Amino acid sequence: MITPQWTAFLRKSIATACVVLIGLSAATQAQAQPVFPSAKWAVATEDKQESGWSSERFKLADKYAASIRSDAYLVIHRGRLVHAYGDITQPMNLASIRKSVLSILYGIHVDRGNINLNESLADLNITDKGGLSDTERTATVRQLLQARSGVYHPAAYETAEAKKERPARGSHAPGQYWYYNNWDFNTLGTIFQQKTGKSVYQAFKAELADPLQLEDFRYPEDTELVYERASDHPAYVMKLSARDLARIGLLVSRRGQWQGKEIVSSKWLQESTTSYSTVGQGWNGYGYMWWVPQRAFPFWRHSANQLAFAVGTGGQFMLIDPERDIVVVHRVDNGRPWFMRHEVTGEQFAGLAARIFAAASDEARRVPPP
Repeated sequence: MITPQWTAFLRKSIATACVVLIGLSAATQAQAQPVFPSAKWAVATEDKQESGWSSERFKLADKYAASIRSDAYLVIHRGRLVHAYGDITQPMNLASIRKSVLSILYGIHVDRGNINLNESLADLNITDKGGLSDTERTATVRQLLQARSGVYHPAAYETAEAKKERPARGSHAPGQYWYYNNWDFNTLGTIFQQKTGKSVYQAFKAELADPLQLEDFRYPEDTELVYERASDHPAYVMKLSARDLARIGLLVSRRGQWQGKEIVSSKWLQESTTSYSTVGQGWNGYGYMWWVPQRAFPFWRHSANQLAFAVGTGGQFMLIDPERDIVVVHRVDNGRPWFMRHEVTGEQFAGLAARIFAAASDEARRVPPP
């Protein structure tokens, strides 16, 4: 027999259960909501439930970073800063990481229909000092993004090693051969301005720096066009701090989404971080101005095209794992006088990355199901 007391008890129990379930649902939804930095990074406490990453193992990573003379590095997991070493606020020359940044800007304007990757240099009336051959002028914007233009004209901001390794003019037709070519990358800056009506720097400020709320970037102080007599197309040099570069890395890790808004399409990011060339004896591939680790980072990577990797001379590195939502940024201050400069090699960065991964929480190590 159901008494009035029993009925009241059931009602109270059901009401309590509903409150608990609503609370759990709200907590689950809050946990599922992706974290983005606003004016400041959210900092996760190491060795506590909030992070799960090991501060003791990070000490080993820091010790190694000191031994290779890293100036700064940081680790972002799920939108939170879980570890920082050195001065992560100092703007430093991105070196060739600038190219990966331009790749994102290209994606924004390809998405808008402002840039057609299949247009050729002839279509765009692009030439250079001394002219280009008819064959060279058949190279497309896509081939320049892939460093497969076949245009081996002298370029601004080339290293001595690049000048030495540059193939002879006319030795490869467009699309046939991969060569890490500053002419391609610089000319993409010229094409970008021609097609969008904005300089690389104007677009960077309006379309990345402002919406991502970069903390340390100063416009125009941290930008510089570098011209050389050899070419009409300047290099677009810029400085960013480690923590500002990490925001760009997080945008890529989040497949172009930022606080509920699409900055660049996931389609573009997938396309641009897919390998179209195998280089370095198979250790890396190359996409649209992004390196794509193949055999590199075997302790971290579990599938092809999983990681996106940006590299700049002297020891500028950014490793992005969208599957685990992890971003690692490494910097060396290349603004010192030449006699005080030092280099962190890719092999040394891989050693640091291995120590960082050893500090990862169980959650960070797991690979989510596809």
